[in-house]
Amino acid sequence: MKPAAKSYSAKPEDFPLSAREWFLVDAEGKTLGRIACKIADVLRGKNKPTFTPHVDTGAFVIVINAEKVSLSGKKLDQKIYYRHTGYIGHLKSVSARDLLATKPEEIILKAVKGMLPHNKLADQMIKKLKIFAGNEHPHAAQNPAPLEL
Repeated sequence: MKPAAKSYSAKPEDFPLSAREWFLVDAEGKTLGRIACKIADVLRGKNKPTFTPHVDTGAFVIVINAEKVSLSGKKLDQKIYYRHTGYIGHLKSVSARDLLATKPEEIILKAVKGMLPHNKLADQMIKKLKIFAGNEHPHAAQNPAPLEL
């Protein structure tokens, strides 16, 4: 009888931040939910065979043209984002159209953050996401590879 293969469990010291890959995503004309799902998978490391749920094995992701992302259906007017100031009765709301016009980076950040696990590990993962409204980004020295969606 053949012995069972050993399971691989990644350790944090096996994945230093300096050795991570960099990916570039152009959000122009892409649907928000579809790119957010793919970005969340890459940030977690689910696209690699070394994925381990309790270790951050993911790569860095750069998103450009965040202002040109599209939302399907009537979400631009019907989707509402809420935040609370901390004072009694100060629940603020903004529509997706207004948020996309004022802070386009925020709309992608909220979509990706909602698709990551809700724990301390997600705080480490979201720091590897770099979002820019325009076409320019300061991470050209990392030679990011284009991420196919």
